[in-house]
Amino acid sequence: MNSNNKLTPKKMAIAGMLGALSVVLSLTPFLGYIPILGVNATTMHIPIIIAAIIVGPKAAIFVGFIFGVSSFLRANPAFFSDPLVSILPRLVIGITAYYGYKISKSSIVAAMVGTATNTIGVLTMIYLRGYLPLSIIKGIATVNAPIEIIVSVIIVYPVMKVLFKYKNIYE
Repeated sequence: MNSNNKLTPKKMAIAGMLGALSVVLSLTPFLGYIPILGVNATTMHIPIIIAAIIVGPKAAIFVGFIFGVSSFLRANPAFFSDPLVSILPRLVIGITAYYGYKISKSSIVAAMVGTATNTIGVLTMIYLRGYLPLSIIKGIATVNAPIEIIVSVIIVYPVMKVLFKYKNIYE
């Protein structure tokens, strides 16, 4: 991870590629959004976590914005048409994943923290905005959170293991 937080053209290009990956995930059925019990578990936060680790929080916020806009445009379920539900929590994923990595030096911790941020942020906003009662929120969290965290760790860890071998590409 590059400790310099300056947003260079190289970092912007990497963020753009990870943003493009987010778009591909969002458009590929059962890959970016995975239907479970009437809501969607997601892998869309994974490019944000990778961006946070390799290029920092500013680029990760950009990738998170792409995820949020994708979620907003899909608006499935309908409460995702609220930008406080669909976009705002996704902007925070990269910040928490970055600091999770910076403090622990572990891509596994970054994956877990970033994923938890997504789930907690979205479900909290759904509850605070009055779209679903707390009992339903708890049920969704119980099912989605463990699945999303496991999938995130399974993907982020090996990807980062490879990317760390080729640091010269992104630093």
